[in-house]
Amino acid sequence: MDAHNERRRLLDAEEGDDDPTGLTTEQDAYLSKVKNRKLYLATFVSVLGPMSFGFVLGYSSPVIPELSSSSDPRLRLGEAQASWFGSVVTLGAAAGGLLGGWMVEKAGRKLTIMFCSLPFVFGFTAIIAAQNVWMLYVGRMLTGLASGVTSLVVPLYIAEMAHERVRGTLGSCVQLMVVMGIMGVYLAGLFVGWRWLAVCSSVPPTLLMVCMCFMPETPRFLLSRGKRREAEEALRFLRGPDAPVEWECARIEDACDEQGSSFQASDLKDPGVYKPLAIGIMLMAFQQMTGINAIMFYAENIFEQAHFKESDLASVIVGLIQVVFTGVAALVMDRAGRKVLLVISGVAMAISTAAFGVYFYLMYRLHADLSWLALASISVFITGFAVGWGPIPWLVMSEIFPVKARGFASAACVLTNWGMAFVVTKSFQDMMTLLTSAGTFWLFSSMCVLNVIFTAAFVPETKGRTLEQIEASFRGTSRT
Repeated sequence: MDAHNERRRLLDAEEGDDDPTGLTTEQDAYLSKVKNRKLYLATFVSVLGPMSFGFVLGYSSPVIPELSSSSDPRLRLGEAQASWFGSVVTLGAAAGGLLGGWMVEKAGRKLTIMFCSLPFVFGFTAIIAAQNVWMLYVGRMLTGLASGVTSLVVPLYIAEMAHERVRGTLGSCVQLMVVMGIMGVYLAGLFVGWRWLAVCSSVPPTLLMVCMCFMPETPRFLLSRGKRREAEEALRFLRGPDAPVEWECARIEDACDEQGSSFQASDLKDPGVYKPLAIGIMLMAFQQMTGINAIMFYAENIFEQAHFKESDLASVIVGLIQVVFTGVAALVMDRAGRKVLLVISGVAMAISTAAFGVYFYLMYRLHADLSWLALASISVFITGFAVGWGPIPWLVMSEIFPVKARGFASAACVLTNWGMAFVVTKSFQDMMTLLTSAGTFWLFSSMCVLNVIFTAAFVPETKGRTLEQIEASFRGTSRT
């Protein structure tokens, strides 16, 4: 009871007039004493996981053409095998989402990040040692499993560590490192063969496991397990020695007390759970229905089909564009807000995929050399995706769920994302045949229009708000 009364005293001190940024006087005073250096360090270490994930996503693009013309018949990929090589990652990632959802609740965020380095390394080792196509599949499945766990736990880890002033920027670093990994593997693919490319790809997860040993568990997970002293130590590491971390601990503990101890199936009737869950699932579904993974997996093939000379170099250019504009999104995320960037992103992708469809239509009808239109369209698409629908669904997923439901809800979102990724990537070549290339990209364009409508109607703005304030808004209660 004494601890509860002390917590209420600290929280009562928070109440006061809001400043123009939406922060209370107490929040503003607290954040003025925060030092972010070690928070940035912990974020940098954790996003080595998404960088590894980017290596996995980009690996198939330079490797499929090389393996398709391999002189070794045991490793040569036919059209169907190349399709499985690109898409089997998504099956592993879907399983990884389920595994990650269980692990973050049982083992915690830090240990789950450390665990996911192992299947990354084992998977790339299987590819390096591959003597047949099935070993390639096993390696891709293992790296996909690690990618699924990573895509769930790292955004969650960063969101639970970061304070509201920099949470958007740091959360966007997840996607920034993914696209840096993709660009890195595209670039390395210009100079090294597929085995050495796998060797290079195993370096980031190895560094992740070693460096993560020295980083803290998230304060919110520790407090949800009743470990107040360890949570305060973690906050002092992340906020610096001068920040009054007792106030932040009190705020988090109060929210945990309101929610209850653990997630139950009956909690799905709670609007504080089912509303953000529905939004998270739809964001993940729409992200994949834009066609992004199909385009990234088969970037070189798309440029070859578009008769673009030096398609491997074009893929590197696309990767560079993605890195630059994901970096731009990270810089403006906490100023522009999530919702505005999602709408701008969706409009840009709708226009560019429609233009790509027009390109294919004219190319087959008029046999005109319009390869510049193909590169321009895919560049605008990647730019649009990078500033909104790339980083923001993962960021919003990490922000909107209550503590007790984060493992379950995040797993459902990751399963949706990678399940849709599998459907889109596995059926991409079939869609190109059935609907024609033009029709396939016009279908993606219509999906982008739908995601803009969904964003405008249902997605909440979360910038500048604490995780506890976001949770309270879904429950229909108020929290200053």
